Amino acid sequence: MHSTVVMINLAGAVALLLFGLAQVKLGVSRAFGARLRTGLAAGTRRGWRAFLSGLVATIALQSSTATALMVSSFVERGLVRARMAQIVLLGANVGTAVTAWIVATGIEWLSPLLILVGIALHRSRSNARQGAGTALVGVGLMLLSLHLMTSATEPLRASPALAAFIGLLEDAWPVALILSTTLAFISSSSLAIVVLILSLAGAGILSPGLVVALVLGANLGGAIPPVVASMGGPAAARRVVLANLVVRAAGCLLALPLADQAGALLAALPLPPDKLPVDAHLAFNLALALLAWPFAGLLTDWMTRLVPDAPTSEMAPRFLDPVELSTPLVALTSATREVLGVGDLIERMLVQVLDAFRRRDLSPLQDISKLEHGVDRLQQEVKLYLSKLGQGEMSEEGSSKSIVIIDYAINLEHVGDIIEKGLLEQVTKMVTNGLRFSEEGYRELDRLFELTVENLRIAQTIFVTRDMTLARRLMNIKVQVRLLEKQSAERHLQRLRDGHAASLQTSSLHLDILRDLKRINAHIVSVAHPIMDEKGLLAESRILDGAAA
Repeated sequence: MHSTVVMINLAGAVALLLFGLAQVKLGVSRAFGARLRTGLAAGTRRGWRAFLSGLVATIALQSSTATALMVSSFVERGLVRARMAQIVLLGANVGTAVTAWIVATGIEWLSPLLILVGIALHRSRSNARQGAGTALVGVGLMLLSLHLMTSATEPLRASPALAAFIGLLEDAWPVALILSTTLAFISSSSLAIVVLILSLAGAGILSPGLVVALVLGANLGGAIPPVVASMGGPAAARRVVLANLVVRAAGCLLALPLADQAGALLAALPLPPDKLPVDAHLAFNLALALLAWPFAGLLTDWMTRLVPDAPTSEMAPRFLDPVELSTPLVALTSATREVLGVGDLIERMLVQVLDAFRRRDLSPLQDISKLEHGVDRLQQEVKLYLSKLGQGEMSEEGSSKSIVIIDYAINLEHVGDIIEKGLLEQVTKMVTNGLRFSEEGYRELDRLFELTVENLRIAQTIFVTRDMTLARRLMNIKVQVRLLEKQSAERHLQRLRDGHAASLQTSSLHLDILRDLKRINAHIVSVAHPIMDEKGLLAESRILDGAAA
């Protein structure tokens, strides 16, 4: 029963540490996320600056995994060179070790003060102060968890079961390495496992060689989560995190046979013996950085051959970076860029249908279905991305902008459906059956086609700029489109009465194209509705006062 209580206390302390780490990451991302990302992207032009950028970002975020995913997304976008990204991750590895070393300096007494100050800042109305408060609370909880771990491991000194288990590990360092690798992977934090090893070492139940073996495993396990997280991503991003895993694995393979000598050497230094795990952690990562740095370019070339680029597809999302979800403003900007790409696909579809209509040729219509599938996929990805963003803390303004983005994406998807299921079939029928509109009817439809393409381009501009003048103009054009559609239908009916043979043959086709273009314009104009509504310029109903009477 006593051992059960000890294990529960230890597990609870580890859980508190992981929660504290998550709070630090959340708070720093909220307070300094945009500046941190900008600094990381800008600080990679030279090797030493790239190294320092990775080190600082990891200390701030308390997560080498977050730094790895962030820099891999920069490589995928071409903002950071792949070789510099490897050096950034070497700095990130050292940053994790520095964090563990700081946590182990005996400043647990600061925990209540940090939590108190953090909660006070969190009550502020400023997003930056709230983020800083969350980060301070996280640091306080991390220090508190270290104190709890130390208390929980004290009874383990006299545990026969643990002594027997440690004895088995003493004779099987590869097993010890695999065990700590697994724990670091499951917890997604090498720092948490190093702190746990620190607590066990403080209880005096681990030999120096076993400490080094366990620390090596924690390092290796910490490199696996970014690889798993990027498995479905672009090849450029996967190469970065996979190379980091290869570097750490190679370092562990080289260091494991020397664990006993390394442990003895570190223990002989004038350093506190109970801090051996964090000293070993820092020494390993510094040595790994020095050894791997000269081979960063060679490793990058090897990874390019090992993980070749997949065939590019314009239908895949280009800007929906999961790392940006921690910074709502950046994520909303990326979602906006992605939806603009959806609008570009819709414009291509309209232009191709118009080209087929004018040339009486079906060849421009070959890509319509593929483009429409791309529109469906991208708008679905945007909705899923923004739904994940909505699960975190977001301002009212951010929530409103998220809804506007989703609404516009859905309207564009409806336009794609109308083009594929309506205009595509109608133009195909016209060309296949050799039907010809009357000269007047052709000009009316052609004009409405051109106006629709122009309206879409205006809508794209409004979506980004939220310009009131353009929004008013688009709303007025909606009335113009309605009048054009009505006039064209009336003139077509008049031509039918006059007995025009071309009008008789294309009657249903003419009216169907008019109807679909009118529907498309209605969806396009909807982008102006939120802007007009914010200014109180959008009426709830078009029914005139007194109409019911």
